[in-house]
Amino acid sequence: MKSTISLTLSFFLLFTSNFLPLAFSRVPEQVRDSNGLPISPFVQYRLSDLNRHGPQGGGVTSDFGRNSVCNVAVTSKFDLGVNLRFNIEGRSSGVILTETPLEIRFGFIPYCAESSEWVVVDDFPKKWIAIGKNGDHLGKQILSGTFMFKKYGEGYNFAFCSNNTNHNTCFSIGRTNDHEGRHLVLMDDSHTNVPFNFQLINIG
Repeated sequence: MKSTISLTLSFFLLFTSNFLPLAFSRVPEQVRDSNGLPISPFVQYRLSDLNRHGPQGGGVTSDFGRNSVCNVAVTSKFDLGVNLRFNIEGRSSGVILTETPLEIRFGFIPYCAESSEWVVVDDFPKKWIAIGKNGDHLGKQILSGTFMFKKYGEGYNFAFCSNNTNHNTCFSIGRTNDHEGRHLVLMDDSHTNVPFNFQLINIG
């Protein structure tokens, strides 16, 4: 009986680490950088990977995705990557909280992209994190939804809540670690997905 309960609990924890029903969301709290200071929409940050599964310390940048002709895929790097800006969705100022709709963008726009704002592209079999607008992803679907910070251990991870589902479910964002590179993707049950947990480094 005990072994059955243990197995059931293990499955539940695995499921909820990838698919995050809003009913289990925590109370929102201020997002803070590595120095313990609240992050600001007027400051740029880099990410420092806190993963226990492989090399740590990497940030993110834009790179070429599947069948793309522009560096619009968001990928994990072994260095600190490039700068990011954050703000609460629809607002240019204000306190940035966990569990709150978030806009994420790079501090620069690649010459071949329409925008540096993060989006999720549905490109079977993966849903990957990218930048740009519809014109940057011809023949693919950009999912409607919102990003958010979630508190995770010593730092944070990103989640994406899709408006295209009927279950009001948020998906953790992880990264691939395969022959296609270290692209950030919506987590599923694939063994090639690795959690992407990080702290925020204030760049100024």
